[in-house]
Amino acid sequence: MDLAATSGLIDWEHLTGQSKFVIDIISVPIFSAIAGLITNWTGVIMLFSPARFTGFRVPGLTRLFPILPRKVQILPIFAPGGVLGFQGFVPCRAEKMASLFVDTSISQIGSISDFYSELDIDQLADGLAVAAQPDVKRLATEIVETRHPQLWRSLPESMRQDALNDIERELPTISRRAFHKIGEHIDQLLDIKLMAVSYMRREPEVLKEILMGMAAPELRFMVRVGALGFVFGIPLALYLSLMHYTGPEAVERGGTVIPMPEWAVSVLHFVPAWFTVLAGAALIGVIVNIIAVKVVFEPGEPQPRYKYLWKQSKVARRQHEAAADLAHQMAQKVLTVENFAHELLYGASADKTRYLIEQTVGEEADRVIGPVMTLARKSFGLVDVAGLERRVATELLDFAPALYEPELTQAQAKRIEEFSTEKLRQVPPTKFGEMLYAAVEQDAWLLYVHGGLLGVLVGAFHILIFGA
Repeated sequence: MDLAATSGLIDWEHLTGQSKFVIDIISVPIFSAIAGLITNWTGVIMLFSPARFTGFRVPGLTRLFPILPRKVQILPIFAPGGVLGFQGFVPCRAEKMASLFVDTSISQIGSISDFYSELDIDQLADGLAVAAQPDVKRLATEIVETRHPQLWRSLPESMRQDALNDIERELPTISRRAFHKIGEHIDQLLDIKLMAVSYMRREPEVLKEILMGMAAPELRFMVRVGALGFVFGIPLALYLSLMHYTGPEAVERGGTVIPMPEWAVSVLHFVPAWFTVLAGAALIGVIVNIIAVKVVFEPGEPQPRYKYLWKQSKVARRQHEAAADLAHQMAQKVLTVENFAHELLYGASADKTRYLIEQTVGEEADRVIGPVMTLARKSFGLVDVAGLERRVATELLDFAPALYEPELTQAQAKRIEEFSTEKLRQVPPTKFGEMLYAAVEQDAWLLYVHGGLLGVLVGAFHILIFGA
């Protein structure tokens, strides 16, 4: 059957008593609006969901994959081992997206020393000391007895108790000194970009939540703007009606015929009606996606109406509020005391952190229990003071989880949030918009392709119901 002459499942002209023109001018814009809404709605979902790859094994895919074009290989639909599925564009490229996001967000706020200085270091130190206080005497006794049992048993009871009391009393001071020592060298101990990127790579859900939380109104707008497909559907409907009422087929059908020169009719009918529907629907799907991205992210600074009808991007216009949203998400999920502590103690420079703490503990130990050590050296000869200091530092670090107590972490998060909000509100609008755009821009072409394909599907559905 000639597709150009196909009819839909229902004879709408007979059923409604309306002309082809009326049916097209109503149905085509409605279907175009549906195509635009579905395209943008699913496009936003595909940006962020699912956070983890979900799929199934396909026999033979492992052999097929190496010969696929590079553009196809990088699509987030393949996993090692011949698995076919899907992962959201942003989580799929979590490391790259996180790196771009950190470059355009955290770097705009400040350095790690800026963040560290915003924390209430004394409060953190006191929290660690309080956690260690009940066990400090027991630990001190165990440490000395383990390394120098004869020394400890030979000391007078009063001297042992005085030493333990001195350690317990000075513990908050020792803890504070250790935290301030870390602060003096924080730039060498902690790379905030490495910390943030590593964390978001391990937890792609966090990157998804940050971006969605920051731009929730803009993402909802991107979906709603798909309804513009209705407007673009009107010229498509008029074009289809013009094809219907011109040419030999129109004469054969009888009724209204629009007179046109023969050359114009040839040009008009050069492309079949069914192809026009599919191509038009695909184009509408792409256009509404492009409009959504452009209106949300461009321009950063207000521009004249003749350059941009909307003058300024939605993200830039909402910077004051969006900055607070972003700062809140970052403070609660990335720039946390727990993440800072984890990176310091187990990250790339963990050995430096531990050495610094050992050094600080050693200095304080000399001050607090120096007289005991002097007596021990005179009475018992060589004492492994360095070994004792290392053991003390190690035991002190075991209480690091005390820093993660909800009340303590929330108080610190509030300070980071307020500091970050203030800094982000000072960022130029163009730079601010780049924070989210950097995550979307990399895969914008996939959104446009997705819009075109969905447009084709909706167009085919329209042909099935209403004909070409």
